Amino acid sequence: MNIAHRYNSATNSWEVSLSGEVDVYNAPQLKDALHSLLDEKVADMIIDCKELKYIDSTGLGVLIGVLKRIKDNNGNDSGNITITNLKPYIEKIFKITGLDKIFLIEVQE
Repeated sequence: MNIAHRYNSATNSWEVSLSGEVDVYNAPQLKDALHSLLDEKVADMIIDCKELKYIDSTGLGVLIGVLKRIKDNNGNDSGNITITNLKPYIEKIFKITGLDKIFLIEVQE
């Protein structure tokens, strides 16, 4: 798994790109990376999954935890994670688990 990130001051959001696989073995690395970004600056996140090949329930749990922290820190349950460029088989996982109702999923036409 590789994680690239940059802060976009125009949108007040972290732009994160994930590539490879997120599973039980490297989910703690993802958690540490995303939480360290929020330690630096609490902001919304836009996660580009164009190069993401696989994510398991542990990885999904990390994303849920990060979203909770963003909402808690922003107060009034504001703040979001937008997920873009999901491959159809990964998007299906978000729909089956109902996470498409929790995260903002940008569907690519």
